[in-house]
Amino acid sequence: MVFLCTFEALVLPIMDQLLVQKVRDQFQEQFQTSPVVVFSPGRINLIGEHTDYNEGYVLPAAIDMGIVLAIQKSKEPYCTATAINISESFSFPLDQRTPIPEGGWQNYIMGVVYEILNKDRTIAPFNVVFGGNIPPGAGLSSSAALENALVFGLNELFQLGLSKMEMILLSQAAEHTFAGVQCGIMDQYASMFGKQNTALFLDCRTLQAEVIPFRNDEFSLILLDSKVKHNLADSAYNDRRNTCSGVAQQLGVPALRDLDVQTLLDNRQKFENDIFQKALFVLEENNRVLNAVIALRNNDLKTLGTLLFESHAGLQHQYKVSCEELDLLVDVARKSDDVPGARMMGGGFGGCTLNLVKTEKIDSFIHTAKEEYKARFNKAITAYHVTTGTGTRLIT
Repeated sequence: MVFLCTFEALVLPIMDQLLVQKVRDQFQEQFQTSPVVVFSPGRINLIGEHTDYNEGYVLPAAIDMGIVLAIQKSKEPYCTATAINISESFSFPLDQRTPIPEGGWQNYIMGVVYEILNKDRTIAPFNVVFGGNIPPGAGLSSSAALENALVFGLNELFQLGLSKMEMILLSQAAEHTFAGVQCGIMDQYASMFGKQNTALFLDCRTLQAEVIPFRNDEFSLILLDSKVKHNLADSAYNDRRNTCSGVAQQLGVPALRDLDVQTLLDNRQKFENDIFQKALFVLEENNRVLNAVIALRNNDLKTLGTLLFESHAGLQHQYKVSCEELDLLVDVARKSDDVPGARMMGGGFGGCTLNLVKTEKIDSFIHTAKEEYKARFNKAITAYHVTTGTGTRLIT
């Protein structure tokens, strides 16, 4: 396996330069100084859902959409942060120790600062402006992209000497302490370490990853954004995590990662069926990741597609984190000869489906999906054609 730890300073594609210029201009207008600028991407996850916090396997990739963040030291005794997409700004002291009740993006910012100071690193007040082109609520990890962008920018600005691995662990801790979501490490890892035209076969226990080539011009990755986010999402996420850790504890192992399917079957009588099925899903999903890696190495997208459909079925019926909107979109994909595989992606209860689609049939597939979704729910979906991209980096 390859341990990824290289820093880059790269130029973004032309389309992203417009966002870069907008963020940089806003910063200079607001604070009258030139900033350090960072880009941090969102992520997709090909397969391996809800396995990361069970110390299992995932297969994510950074994408070509993300957060652009401008940062510089402040002359004031406090920090100021501005989110240009929603025209919001707030100021806070460096020693802010508690999250804002019902706070959103502000808590991600303050959480990163809190965790850096907790590691006895020294920073001074700073100003930050950020904006992005990640669709909100789509399950593409805009929060991890923001956390990574900020910790990367602060590391550069104050020469903290943090490695990329240390940075993503700080980002994850910020999500735990200030956002209240007990997330695994996948989102932060993929956003930080992603490589173009690859997926990352990540072991969430060892935090080592193997770079797996992922490019086939015959097929493309299409996200269908359901535009729904049911309010079960965060509470259900933490509930699933507690359920999994409870099963592992009862069976005397550190995490579900340490069980095999047969051992769980042998102990089935110890658990209610609902709990048993959730644990079984995690073990089966880990196996699907391993098989997906083999499929990608063999450029076997038919097998990969079958695994995607199987993953969605498990998320729908065993782990019970899907919803009728996502299920409809996957059903549309399943009926198409041009889509070898699809599944819901992310924590669940809304967001996007990930679809592997014949490139020459993208338009017809999207049209069909939009028509069927509109007929069923009287709502519009949005489609995104994504490509794998490079992880968090400085922008020149």
